[in-house]
Amino acid sequence: MKDLTERALEKVRQLGASYGDIRVVKRASEEIEVKNGKVENLSSDSDQGFGIRVIADGAWGFASSLNLNPDEIDTVAELAVRIARASASVQGAPIELSPVEPAVGSFTAPCKRNPFEAPVEQKIQLLLDADEIMRQVDEIRVAESVMRFWQTDQVFASTEGSYIEQSKTESGIGITATAVSEGEVQKRSYPAAGGEHAQAGYEFVEQWDVIGNAERIAKEAAQLLTAPQCPSDVRTLILESSMLALQVHESCGHPIELDRVFGTEAAYAGTSFLTPDKLGNFRYGSDIVNIVADSTIPGGLGTFFYDDEGVSAQCVDIIKDGTFVGYLTSRETAPQIGQSSSGAMRADGWNRIPLIRMTNINLQPGDWTLDEMIRDTEKGLFAEMVGSWSIDDKRLNFQFATEVAYDIEDGSLGQMYKNPTYTGITPEFWGSCDAIADKDHWRVWGVDNCGKGQPGQTAHVGHGVAPSRFRNVRIGVMEEE
Repeated sequence: MKDLTERALEKVRQLGASYGDIRVVKRASEEIEVKNGKVENLSSDSDQGFGIRVIADGAWGFASSLNLNPDEIDTVAELAVRIARASASVQGAPIELSPVEPAVGSFTAPCKRNPFEAPVEQKIQLLLDADEIMRQVDEIRVAESVMRFWQTDQVFASTEGSYIEQSKTESGIGITATAVSEGEVQKRSYPAAGGEHAQAGYEFVEQWDVIGNAERIAKEAAQLLTAPQCPSDVRTLILESSMLALQVHESCGHPIELDRVFGTEAAYAGTSFLTPDKLGNFRYGSDIVNIVADSTIPGGLGTFFYDDEGVSAQCVDIIKDGTFVGYLTSRETAPQIGQSSSGAMRADGWNRIPLIRMTNINLQPGDWTLDEMIRDTEKGLFAEMVGSWSIDDKRLNFQFATEVAYDIEDGSLGQMYKNPTYTGITPEFWGSCDAIADKDHWRVWGVDNCGKGQPGQTAHVGHGVAPSRFRNVRIGVMEEE
């Protein structure tokens, strides 16, 4: 492999490129889906290819191929340089990259049990058993169970002297029970809506005990059919951690991507309200809100050793004591704000260019327990699990729904509510945060479907959070006075 990468780099040098890198990526995946007692999907896939990225005449060029051989290396390198020179004809200022220390090494993320070596029959049976338990509840019309696994091996080499081999394994598990009655549909999920994922082996699947939770979520879905509608008013809101992970993702993670700020992501999923003049002085949240971008934490889907530009993993302050202090950046965007790259460039495979992507965007834990938070709330709502979400293309105004909510009255949990929703404006919402649970309640949730870019790319990212409380939140659909 090193001979092939060296050939690519030498070729782009000969063609006059001022910078070049090559990524060789091999990825295997497996997905198993069970629905109402039948295996709906059993698929496995693998592919391998390489992409070459260059700067020539001050502009980027990129080309890729699935044929990893010397002749194809030469062809793709030549194409990448030609594309760069064509791009230079309409390029504004020439590309400037922040410096990076060349790295050489081989790195493998921890994995106790290879999920691809676990017997397929065993995995299917686990999902079928959970499915059967959920369907024992009369009101359940649809029971769904899923497992997902990925294995990624990557080599990165650059004309600056880096040669980095990385390998990681990711696993996911989830079950959902959907209850139906006349004119009403409700669902409950476990351990998170859409499943939960982490950078780990099959041991991650086993730790969640979907068999032991299948009956509970089925019964809760059935109870929601006759539960009262969530009230519409202004009250205190406590968010369970998997729901808070989505809140962080949409209202904190996406707006700090510096390419959005500069408008290069405007055509897909919007830009950002966090313009550079706000850096270091904008009040994003209350004094207890501290958020970091951490690609070093074990098990996170956004964890790696080096990003796809060869920048080492790091932990970067994003919000410090409520003030906005940092972006997710690349080697190209960071110099435009006088900084070095925060190591946030990742690509979805060998045939895509790296983009600024979330790593693990984590809300740091506070010093409350969840029980203390509830007891300290006179009138409020405790909301669990992602139902749906909507946020504007500046990442300011949002409306989220959860699967279920419970009334809080005089410090005690009470009535279950169906169809809960809440709305807010990002800095006002985070400014109302007055309690965050402690490290014993804190965990990193995985998001395996973060979309960005054209052509589209899907990133795996993480969010470390603990249940948190927000005051004076608009609950439900409210009429304007």
